[in-house]
Amino acid sequence: MFNRAIHSDLAPRAIGPYSPAMQLGDFVYVSGQLPVVPETGELVSDDIREQTQQSINNMQAVLSAVDLELRHVVKTTVYMTDLSQFNEMNEVYGLYFQQPYPARSCVQVAALPKGAKVEIEALVIDTLRYERQTQGCGGCHSNDDSCESGCDGNCCG
Repeated sequence: MFNRAIHSDLAPRAIGPYSPAMQLGDFVYVSGQLPVVPETGELVSDDIREQTQQSINNMQAVLSAVDLELRHVVKTTVYMTDLSQFNEMNEVYGLYFQQPYPARSCVQVAALPKGAKVEIEALVIDTLRYERQTQGCGGCHSNDDSCESGCDGNCCG
């Protein structure tokens, strides 16, 4: 199938009729991640820093279900209920992303589900197939197609 829903047991369950992420070819669209603790379904705390951290941790959990990482994120949208807390959110956000940083929009909204202060969604590009082709399989097949289905470093036996 060309598109598929992505779910992770390590991330909170969707609280409505949507998928935590959808993969369409090489594109992965990650739904807005709330600062909800997966095990409890409750907000991590009332602190914007902790909420930002939990939202990004939830995004990482969704991405890990398809072996992707934050380095594959090309665009995020951050929704906040109070932009006066932008600097605090930005400090935590900056701990997770490295250069080249993803493009980003940040907007203030009237309210978010569960009373959250922040929600973060992302557009991600699955480049793993291309990375494997250019890096080869640990030198054993170089750019050979035998690595295309997932080398995992053991393609030489």
